[in-house]
Amino acid sequence: MTGAVVPPIYATSTYKQDGVGGLRGGYEYSRSANPTRTALEEALAAVEGGVRGLAFASGMAAEDTLLRTVCKPQDHVIIPNDAYGGTYRLFSKVNQRWDLHFDPVTLNDLDAVAAAMTQKTKVVWVETPTNPLLGVADIAALAQLAHECGALLVVDNTFASPYLQQPLSLGADVVVHSTTKYVGGHSDVVGGALITADRGLGEELAYHQNAIGAVAGPFDAWLTLRGLKTLGVRMDRHCDNAERVVGLLTAHPRVTQVLYPGLPEHGGHEVAAKQMKRFGGMVSFRVAGGEAEAVAVCDRAKLFTLGESLGGVESLIEHPGRMTHASVAGSPLEVPGDLVRLSVGIETIDDLLADLTQALG
Repeated sequence: MTGAVVPPIYATSTYKQDGVGGLRGGYEYSRSANPTRTALEEALAAVEGGVRGLAFASGMAAEDTLLRTVCKPQDHVIIPNDAYGGTYRLFSKVNQRWDLHFDPVTLNDLDAVAAAMTQKTKVVWVETPTNPLLGVADIAALAQLAHECGALLVVDNTFASPYLQQPLSLGADVVVHSTTKYVGGHSDVVGGALITADRGLGEELAYHQNAIGAVAGPFDAWLTLRGLKTLGVRMDRHCDNAERVVGLLTAHPRVTQVLYPGLPEHGGHEVAAKQMKRFGGMVSFRVAGGEAEAVAVCDRAKLFTLGESLGGVESLIEHPGRMTHASVAGSPLEVPGDLVRLSVGIETIDDLLADLTQALG
């Protein structure tokens, strides 16, 4: 409208109508649509190769809206057996009370997925790589399996980001993001997104987005759009640094296992190499000494900030069992107590390596 290089923040709740029902540019009320959010949604659709993008107040809001749109009571969903703890909590504590059934399945075992499918299976829910065990699932193979059974394939692409992986091009129906993470990239905004390959499904999701109402506010949309512009250069640096961190960890005598799709010995390495541009900035590892030592490593870190979340320019360290994945304790998705998860940032790599060396002792 004005030639502004950066889309403005439209901090307005309502819009003047040109006569009753005469909407100017299609805008009437900012829960339904806001120009700043529209700019973000169009950009998200573009980078994922989709036809419709929708921006939400959080990744969990996006997930819940998606499930309420495509599922009904007594339907069935297959989820990863190492899904994000918040996703598992949504299924087990919220949607199960709504009579939505689910089964955790090892998604890299296609026979196990096929065996878990029922006539009521509406969604196969995929994270790849997974959080925090960095498991890898074959998106194209799962898409074919899901579609043969009349189900949708939903891919949480948060860990990989649109820069490293394009699930819709591999057959996925919907991509989910916590845009809080790599898309936003600066640990300063919470948000979520859905991107669809089908315009009809996109319209149905948009109806429910408006009806349920957990939309991204204009300032949040503006921050997320700003972060998206630098995604490519940030991801290159995240990957460079993560590869150096993995090199240090694999050689360290107090590290018993390193979980990273870029390692040839990783069970999903070949699939990851096929469907990802690079292997990302997330690294998990297990330490000798059990849970107490894993917690101690987290506490000794200085440059790696002890905190939840991921995907920001600053490096973070956490103990999944007591932090991000406490909600799955005692469930089939419980993570090992000796596990440490890193979100490798874009700081000077020598400083990061020095901090990990002293933290490991």
